[in-house]
Amino acid sequence: MTESEHAATREGTMHVHILGIGGTFMGGVAAIAQAAGFRVTGSDLNVYPPMSTQLAALGIDVIQGYGADQLELEPDIVVVGNALSRGSPVIEAMLDLGMPYTSGPQWLAEQVLHSRHVLAVAGTHGKTTTASMLAWIMERAGLAPGFLIGGVAGNFPSSARLGRGACFVIEADEYDTAFFDKRAKFVHYRPRTAVLNNLEYDHADIYEDVAAIRRQFNQLLRTVPAAGRLIVNGNDAELAATLALGCWTPRESFGSASHCDWSARIAPGSANGRFEVRLRGEAVAEVEWPLLGTHNVMNALAAIAAAHHAGVAPAQAAQALNDFLGVRRRMEVRGVVGQVTVYDDFAHHPTAIATTLAGLRERVGDARILAVLEPRSNTMKLGVHREELAPALAPADLIWFFNPPGLGWDLADAVAALGKRAHFAADVDALAQDLAAQCRAGDHVLIMSNGGFGGLHEKLLALLRART
Repeated sequence: MTESEHAATREGTMHVHILGIGGTFMGGVAAIAQAAGFRVTGSDLNVYPPMSTQLAALGIDVIQGYGADQLELEPDIVVVGNALSRGSPVIEAMLDLGMPYTSGPQWLAEQVLHSRHVLAVAGTHGKTTTASMLAWIMERAGLAPGFLIGGVAGNFPSSARLGRGACFVIEADEYDTAFFDKRAKFVHYRPRTAVLNNLEYDHADIYEDVAAIRRQFNQLLRTVPAAGRLIVNGNDAELAATLALGCWTPRESFGSASHCDWSARIAPGSANGRFEVRLRGEAVAEVEWPLLGTHNVMNALAAIAAAHHAGVAPAQAAQALNDFLGVRRRMEVRGVVGQVTVYDDFAHHPTAIATTLAGLRERVGDARILAVLEPRSNTMKLGVHREELAPALAPADLIWFFNPPGLGWDLADAVAALGKRAHFAADVDALAQDLAAQCRAGDHVLIMSNGGFGGLHEKLLALLRART
């Protein structure tokens, strides 16, 4: 047992009540708290898979809604998710009663991370996949890591665990911490190994511009010790600008540029399915796997480099990646009906949309790609990236947009350059019907959303089955 596990066991009767427990992060905190010996309850407005399944399997009681009466449970501490704000009945009652409260990141830092070698994966894109790769590499190396990841990797039954080993892998999110702590979540984690995948403008609901995000990343850099290691995307200009604000830790770079410490030589004709890993120009490993896209090769380099800092040899890391099963909702095949393949992907930022489409195009060649997008993220709803949508989606043969009432900006006008390839629907059922009517054998349907998209995937598959 680690020191933190012993401490948690000694506090075994302590009752933790988690507000916003249905989110991937807070649900992960719940799983870790229970494993550490705490009594755990929680509440949320809506809980759906995979977190509803994970919480039910753990036997954690979840209260529907944020009513003040849930505080009659008299928890020892309330852990507040960042979805909660002033005015919520439970928050107002908690403050009036003077109850002890903290944020999820702060609770995790104090109860679990303080005695672990923390490996944090940060960046606008690729955090979940890279953190999942890193956790799996360390698992296969026998290090039994703890982890908290913003998705469920195919190699693990859940998104979080306490772990038995000295290392803890965490997806380091730049979103704000709580209504009372507007710093990025990742400033709480104090990593010894920090991966910086990339940096772009996102989260327009809380950040004014990319410079504001850059400042948060610089705060993360200030917490990494000189005895630690930064693993940095050497191709990213915004990360270079962040490092120029101050860096006190040795760093290694990964990327396609010749000056990068870690690079890849992709086998010709392999569609990124086979590549040689190079460290300062010397071949040190080879990966052969089913994942799509150059972006996943970069994610793999970052994971291999971070694991190397924790003592895992590159060849051993590469062997683990050969068996990596990917992450749910990252180009996850939801079904194949009548030779039509339906994918689910979390992409919602234009860069992620473009890289996901590029990876799929490399794999399927000239086959038709039907892309479907729900503009659901806060940044997308504000229309911040509307001018970048048409170029990002251009590689698809046909494109559908969910265009709900009250979006706040003219979606059709923003993507006018796509011409007749663009289709719009304000209703998920109508979208599914129209999409199914257009599908033909050999098509690949890529459905992109950071939410459940009203069950579109299963509705489409059901319609395709009905016509076979």
